Amino acid sequence: MNLQDYFTFLAPDDIRISGTRIGIESILYEYIYRGKTPEEISQQFHTVTLEQVYATILYYLHNKEEVSAYIADWLEFARQQRQQQQQHPSPVRLRLQQIEAELTTTQTTT
Repeated sequence: MNLQDYFTFLAPDDIRISGTRIGIESILYEYIYRGKTPEEISQQFHTVTLEQVYATILYYLHNKEEVSAYIADWLEFARQQRQQQQQHPSPVRLRLQQIEAELTTTQTTT
C-alpha cells in the first residue's frame, strides 16, 4: 500500500484519514503538541487504527515542511474562530453567561 492511500485529499487545507472524518491535523496535534504516543492516539480516536496513526506520523515526517505549514494554518484558523466567537457570542452563550451572572449575584448576596 502506498502511503498516500491512507489519506483522502479533499482540498489543500483538508486532508483526512481515509474512511474517517478525522483530519490529519487532529492526529498530529496530539502527537506533536501533546506528546501522545501512537497507541494513546489510536485509543482516543476510535475510528482510527494504530496503523493509520503511524501512517499519519510517517506522512508528516516525509513532508515535514508542507505539513508543518498545514498545521500552522489550521492553528491560525482555530485562533481566529475563537476570537470571532468571543467578539460575537451566540444567543445561547449570551443567555448562559446571563444565568451564570445571576447565580453568582444570588450566591454572594446570600
